[in-house]
Amino acid sequence: MYDFFKKRYKQASIYILIALCFILSVFFVHNNESFYDRPIAEVVKTVLEDKTTLTDMYNHSDHLFTQRITAILKNGEEKGQLIHLTNEYSSSGAIDQEYHVGDKLFISINTSPVKNTNLTGTIIDVKRDQFVLMIAWIFIFALVIVGKRQGLFSLISLIVNTLVLSFALDLYVKYSNINLLFICGVCVFLFTVISLLLINGFNEKTYAAIVATLIGTFISLFISYFVMWLTSENGLRYEEMQFLTRPYRLVFMAGLLIGSLGAVMDVTITMSSSIFALYDQDNNITVKALKTSGLDIGKDIMGTITSILFFVYICGSIPMLILYLKNSYALGQTLSINLSLELARALSGGIGVVLTIPISLYTSIFFINRKRAK
Repeated sequence: MYDFFKKRYKQASIYILIALCFILSVFFVHNNESFYDRPIAEVVKTVLEDKTTLTDMYNHSDHLFTQRITAILKNGEEKGQLIHLTNEYSSSGAIDQEYHVGDKLFISINTSPVKNTNLTGTIIDVKRDQFVLMIAWIFIFALVIVGKRQGLFSLISLIVNTLVLSFALDLYVKYSNINLLFICGVCVFLFTVISLLLINGFNEKTYAAIVATLIGTFISLFISYFVMWLTSENGLRYEEMQFLTRPYRLVFMAGLLIGSLGAVMDVTITMSSSIFALYDQDNNITVKALKTSGLDIGKDIMGTITSILFFVYICGSIPMLILYLKNSYALGQTLSINLSLELARALSGGIGVVLTIPISLYTSIFFINRKRAK
């Protein structure tokens, strides 16, 4: 009974702490204007002044609106004063938007040589941190409610991995003589160990998943590099990387490595968890039965994860595909320009997924045999 109440007390303490963090963070982002260097103004009044209809060469029509905005400054020396702004937006809203009362905007204040005149300015961007925070908290609540203890550790793992990647990229930017692929290789090792140990703890299942993840990820990278070398990278279009001042092939390979890790880690933890669950249900299960069941599980998850990889990499290119096709580019040329790198990433991840299934299976069986021997 004492242990039961002690466990409940710990759970309640964690939930209260999370709720307190939620309240404090929401209050902070709604009142943090003084922490920004750029002027911020809150919209208090909007007036629609003009509406114009536009038609392009393909007879596609759009509407252009002119909006007069009155806002109150929330920070800086002019805090509390009213400022008048002009906003032009279209009904398509591709690169602009309509503003409403309560919106907070980043602005630049126009300097006026005449004193005692109304302040005017130009809209730069929207202050969105409060919306980002709400989405983040929805994700956190869902993670903790569904995953409970493992969900909390998953969140901690995500934060730690983000900090590790940020530090690694910052290190590469500051010291250009460091090999990016080597840095990402170290990150892959840290991501794998940190994520799996935090979520699943120190046990044979975790060790099997770590070993299989590292083997599968680096084999996937090696095969991708070998194929690129064998084909002299014919068909790969690096136009989207032309703004880089660093070797773009190296950057692309580093992206392949990090991208493959996510899919491979998903497969390894699924496979190792399933194999160890079968063993826990029947400690006398034969190796042959484990192999048969493991291959059946692998076949079931192989197709779905490779499809997920395809959708994840392709979805970001949909706007550019539509733009090229609307401007009468040939379908083959459009796909080649916009999808060559994404397809290469998806194929690299798919190779990693397929190879990781038998690797995870035999790695899990190896650790199960070690556990039996003990």
